[in-house]
Amino acid sequence: MRIAILALQGAFIEHEQMLQQLGVETFEIRQIRDWQQPKDGLILPGGESTVQMRLLKELSLFAPVRRAILDGLPVFGTCAGMILLSEGYLGTMDIRVRRNAYGRQLGSFYTTSRVEDIGDDIPMTFIRAPYIEEVLSNRCSVLSEIDGRIVAASQGKQLATAFHPELNDDFRIHQYFLQWITS
Repeated sequence: MRIAILALQGAFIEHEQMLQQLGVETFEIRQIRDWQQPKDGLILPGGESTVQMRLLKELSLFAPVRRAILDGLPVFGTCAGMILLSEGYLGTMDIRVRRNAYGRQLGSFYTTSRVEDIGDDIPMTFIRAPYIEEVLSNRCSVLSEIDGRIVAASQGKQLATAFHPELNDDFRIHQYFLQWITS
């Protein structure tokens, strides 16, 4: 199994480290020739969604990444990666997000909560995090809410979290994503 990780900006190293601990081969996507390598899944990391979107377009990655996701490539977007999957960005998930919903860096926080299909007491680290304001179709399933705000959802083979599971020692969310690839 080979997982591509968008490495234009943001928290991609932490995803690489987590997947390597799970015995999964990873490689970084920095340009179109990287994208052309064989892959079984894709991670869109946290970071700055505006910068990531601009670079996707400038590096001619936007169209092939979007097409691959629409064609069924399993993808996991965290924080900015969730924004990239949403309406107005890549537009592959039927969600509308509120960027920086939890405020500035000082508004960052940690909690644990249930994530449907994964389990209870999932560690959630929120850093200037978005949340899902609206699910736009019944193809999209809400997986978790914090204080009435949607912080995790899935649609087809797309998984999106407003929080950063890669910044904790709990592997369950990454394992859940990997199960989509092996099943």
